[in-house]
Amino acid sequence: MLARALDRHIGQALESMNRNPLPDGEEGELAAWCDDPVMFLGYWNNPQATAAKITANWFRTGDVGYRDADGFLWFVGRKDDVITSAGYRIGPGEIEDSLLKHPAVLQAAVIGRPDPLRGEIVKAFVVLTDGYAASSELAGEIQQSVRRRLSAHEYPREVEFIDSLPMTTTGKVRRIDLRAREQKS
Repeated sequence: MLARALDRHIGQALESMNRNPLPDGEEGELAAWCDDPVMFLGYWNNPQATAAKITANWFRTGDVGYRDADGFLWFVGRKDDVITSAGYRIGPGEIEDSLLKHPAVLQAAVIGRPDPLRGEIVKAFVVLTDGYAASSELAGEIQQSVRRRLSAHEYPREVEFIDSLPMTTTGKVRRIDLRAREQKS
């Protein structure tokens, strides 16, 4: 009983349109109830930014995830990093982990590239390990490697080999730079 009473304080996946809590197992934006006195109160002199983060007393994190039947929260990815392809919501993390299992892949990042048929497709940017050369054959081998490990809708439809990934000072991939690069091409 106590665990259920605390549920709303710990976190919840919210439906994006009307901010209603979703049933267990359904993905949505993770949110925390704003009733703690040390909780984020708002952005200084920026009520529009505050309104984008707090809705009906829920602090919206910008993360996508779900709550399982035991009440545990599972992180899928950042809201702006989630790829929507043919009706599927795809988090980049699992695909990137799978890409890294191929011996030719030193580093990898994925984004959604606009596609007229699917909405978006998964596109992988790959930095190769020394001793490997970029080729369409290697790209196909990497794609099949991921396809064997994950669902058919998750494998990268495109692979682009690059010399280095754009990174933050804390070592995280800057997918925003990869999306900007994609828009220029």
